[in-house]
Amino acid sequence: MISSDQVAAMIKTHLPDADVQVEDLTGGGDHYQVLVVSSAFGGRSLVQQHQLVYGAVREAMSSAAIHALALKTYTPEDWQRIKQA
Repeated sequence: MISSDQVAAMIKTHLPDADVQVEDLTGGGDHYQVLVVSSAFGGRSLVQQHQLVYGAVREAMSSAAIHALALKTYTPEDWQRIKQA
């Protein structure tokens, strides 16, 4: 089992400027919904953005500590537009 805080820390290690919100979907510590806002996503496709995040949690996923990860990724500019809408 891995905590939401640990998931966020793994992502922030690879994307230091990221604003990360993690929700444990089942309470079991292996299914998460994650929202990541980072300038590292600028100019990247959605697939590339998700690959960056998956790279940060690769070890936890390969060991089955994380079974499922639902991602929403945004640049800071995109996130501001969404919050204003």
